[in-house]
Order: sequence, then structure tokens, then C-alpha cells
Amino acid sequence: MGSAEPRADRSPAQTDGTAAESHAQKKETETNGVQKSDERSSEQKETNEQKLFNIASELLHTEQAYVGRLALLDEEFCAKLMEEAHKGTFPVDVVKNIFSNICSIHAFHSQFLLPDLEKRMGEWRSKPRIGDILQKLTPFLKMYAEYVKNFDHAMDLLKHWNDRSPQFKSIIQEIQSQEICGSLTLQHHMLEPVQRVPRYEMLLKDYLKKLPQDDPDRRDAEKSLEIIATAATHSNSAIRKSEILKKLMEIYEMLGEEEDIVHPSNEFIKEGHILKLSARNTSATESYLFLFNNMLLYCVPKFSLGGPKYTVRSRIGIDGLKVKETINKDYPHTFQVSGKERTLELQACVLLLVTQEAELGKRAPCWIRDNEVTMCMRCKEPFNAITRRRHHCRACGHVVCWKCSEYKAQLEYDGNKMNKVCKDCYLVLMGKEITEDKKKGILEVEAGQIADSSIICGYLQHSEKSKIWQKVWCVIPEKESLVLYVYGAQQDVKALSSIPLLGYSVDETVRPGDPPAVFRLSQSNLVHNFSADTDELKHRWLKVIRVAAAGEVPTRPEANGTTSLDNGDTHEANSDSS
Repeated sequence: MGSAEPRADRSPAQTDGTAAESHAQKKETETNGVQKSDERSSEQKETNEQKLFNIASELLHTEQAYVGRLALLDEEFCAKLMEEAHKGTFPVDVVKNIFSNICSIHAFHSQFLLPDLEKRMGEWRSKPRIGDILQKLTPFLKMYAEYVKNFDHAMDLLKHWNDRSPQFKSIIQEIQSQEICGSLTLQHHMLEPVQRVPRYEMLLKDYLKKLPQDDPDRRDAEKSLEIIATAATHSNSAIRKSEILKKLMEIYEMLGEEEDIVHPSNEFIKEGHILKLSARNTSATESYLFLFNNMLLYCVPKFSLGGPKYTVRSRIGIDGLKVKETINKDYPHTFQVSGKERTLELQACVLLLVTQEAELGKRAPCWIRDNEVTMCMRCKEPFNAITRRRHHCRACGHVVCWKCSEYKAQLEYDGNKMNKVCKDCYLVLMGKEITEDKKKGILEVEAGQIADSSIICGYLQHSEKSKIWQKVWCVIPEKESLVLYVYGAQQDVKALSSIPLLGYSVDETVRPGDPPAVFRLSQSNLVHNFSADTDELKHRWLKVIRVAAAGEVPTRPEANGTTSLDNGDTHEANSDSS
């Protein structure tokens, strides 16, 4: 009917041609599929090989840095103290017992392990393996066992002779002031050998995860890990002990080195500001508590320039201690602590200016330390060496700039003499109201205020993009558990930045030139680089950050509260308090 019907009678030639074409297309498709599969396999193999190379590179770079720190301990601290000991200033055995076998450890790593690693990385293309090299380390782990076993005794000796011998203390302080020390104490550097073995364990575990099951290096790597992991268990125990000792040393210095608290049996639990309520009237006095496993120290602030922060008024034993809530019409959240030595009624709160008004000027304040702030605590302008120097308000103890401290008022505790005070204190002392000039910005949150109720806080090194590394105080508060606040110092009244953690990814890859215990937070093109003092501290931060990044509410990583490490190495210059 005018329409052509399809022909069913194709010629043999046409049929064969069509079949051949179809077969060729099918063959081409199969070939392409195999090629793409091979390419994907090759890409994955290359990626895995690159990861193994990166782990080996990290091992080499960290080993080079480690040998440098061993040289510092052996050739600087130990050698110079030994030189002085031979003069008869203090016993030679003291130096030997402090540094244990550090000379042997330094010799092994600098003369054997490091050269082997450097040679291997130079021939990596033809010999991509590290398990055989690390297996050479395992017989020498006995040296680490000796060092770790002696570590507590070394710390005790170091403290004893630091207090007893001015010359001993002077030599250590002179070396610590040098740039090579990186503003860290001898105790920090002596912890390096204790921390090194767990580092080997961590790198070997990562290496074995990427290593194929049939790789010729697997047997050596597994054997090395088995022995190193056992040694790392003892090192981790020593690390925990050293951190406890470090905190006890910090409190010991805060109390003027008068209280005998640096003892292995003492365990620090908690500290904080408190108000001590008078039994005779309605007044309240700013106080500070240190809680240990065996005692409670009731302290009061001490007015001193660069000296101890607190004076101990009472030492109350935990044995028989009773705590009960009380009701006070003038102060909420009060409780009573009753022990054999003394009974105290206290108010649990952070002492702010508004609660100080009744006592302002009547007693000396507790001064905020210079190195705890980087900006004026009133106008929030950053301090510098020339035009904006640090000054202390004699009424509240805050660190302020010259513009905010140009007021003067009579202070009762100083015999009603005229003293330099900040604007806020001046208005309170003159009976005038304080009015806010403007609404607070999103970053105008006091570091000390949110740190008291934080999930985690402490000092970290920070670098954004390719900028230089900077020491910063970081806080993740309980109320805003998905936000990381970054401050210049722990008492700053305004954050440098805030990082909403939701959606950020975490990367622990170590790159050449990175400091130890590094991790990165990245989102799109924005990258924040952080570094902790130790791997343990790094993992405590990451435990919180990973939960927050997933949009969940994190909990404190440790049962004893917030994380706070302040090694006190911030420069305290440009102040009228020095």
C-alpha cells in the first residue's frame, strides 16, 4: 500500500558482514573493559606504592629530627653538666644517673639507624622496604627499657639538684635559652626518647595496612611491630607518669615552691576559682582550690610581680572529708567542705568583675600573667613592642593597654594611695555605671570564661595555608560543641577566629618540614594546620573534632576534665609588671 515492508531475505554476504561487525564491536568492548580494569588496578597500585613511600619518608624525616634532639641531650645538656661536675661543683654520678644511657641511644641512632634509612630512601625504587631496617632496631630496644625505667628517678634528681645547686640550674637555663631548644625545657627534651618508641609502632601499623599480603617485606615488618609494640607499652606508661609529674611541677611553682606536692603518690584531679564565704558576714573572698587524690588545698591569690600566684591557707585531708550543699540567700550554688583540719563554705562560680565590686580596691588582685594575653582585655586591641605595651590594672589585675589604664583611683588595700586602674574599675570605684559602647561581635568571647566549661582546651601550633606556625590557645566549649575557637593566648577576651567544625575532614599526613603530632582540618579550599605537643594530646583533640565534624555532640576525651597544656614558654616582654 505504498509502504515498503522490511526484507527478511538478506544475502549471505550481508549477513556475514553484519555478524563480523558485531563480533568486532563486542571484542573491542571487551578489550576496552580489560584495559580500563588494568588502568584502575595500576592507578590503585601506584597510589598504594605512593602511600608506602610517604610513610617511609615520614619515618626518615622524624628520625632526622629525633637524632637532632638526642644530640642536644647528649652533646649539650649532658656534656656541659658533666664538664662542670668534674670541677667538683656537684657529683659526677648525679649527671650519669639523670641522663642514664642517652649517649648509647644517640650513638646507635646517629651512626647506624639514621644512615641506613637515608641510604634506603636513596635506593627506594629498587628496594622499597623498611621492615628489614627496623628489625635491626629491635635488639637495641633494651636501651630504651633502661632509659624508661630510670625516667622517674631522673626527673626527681633533676628537680632536687635544680633546687640545691645554683650552678647546676644556671647551666640548664643557659642552654634552654638558646634557639636550638625551641623554648622547651630539659624535661620536655628528655621525654623524646620515651615518646619515640610509640612513634615507631604507629608508623609500622600504618605501613602494614598499606603493604600487600604477599610483599617480601611483610614478614620483617610484622616481626618488628610485635617487638616494638611490647616496648611501646612501657613507654606509654612512662609518658602518662611524666604528664602527671609535669602538672604537679606547674602547681608547685604556682605555690612558690613551698608545698611538698611533687610526689609519685600524688595525683592531681581538678583546680579552679571559687568564692570563700565569710561565716561572720555576707562578704565573699576570691580563692582557689587544688584537688588531689589525698588532699584539698585552699589557696588565696598572692600579689607579686612574676612570682608565685597563690598562698596556701589550708591543707585538708581527703580522709574523712565531707561535702554538702548549703543555702545562702546572698549567693547561689554554695556548698560546704568539712574536714578534720577545717570547714569551708564556698560558692562555685567563675569570679567576674560584677562579683568583685564589693571587694574592688579593698584587697590586692590576682594579676593575669603577661603571657596569657595577646590583646588589651578592655579595648581588645593587640599589644606590640612600641605603641601598645602591656600594663596591669591595680584594682582588678587585668592586662590592659596604656589608653585603657590612664585612669587613677584610691585603693584601700594600698593605704588609699592613687593607683593606675582601667576604665571599668574606675567607673565602679567612682560609683558610676558601666555602659557597653556596642554589641559584642561573634568572636568577642573570653577565652578563660569558656575554657572553664569546655570539652577540650589547650595550646596548639597553628598555620593557615602557607603561613608560619603560631602558638595559639584553642577551645571547644560545651555550649557550642561544634565550634573551635582559636585565641592568641589563654586569657584573651577576643578570638582570632572560629572554625565551625561541621563538614570538615581530618588529615594526619606528615609533610616535609611539619612539626611533630600534626593534623589538618580541610573544607573546600580552606585548610587549617595544627600540631600538638605529643601524639597522645593530638589523638585526644582528634577524638573530639571527628565527632563534631560529623555533626554529633562530642564528650570530653578524658575523665578528669579538660585538656590544658601550657608550658609557659610565651615571651613576657613589654610590660610594666616586669
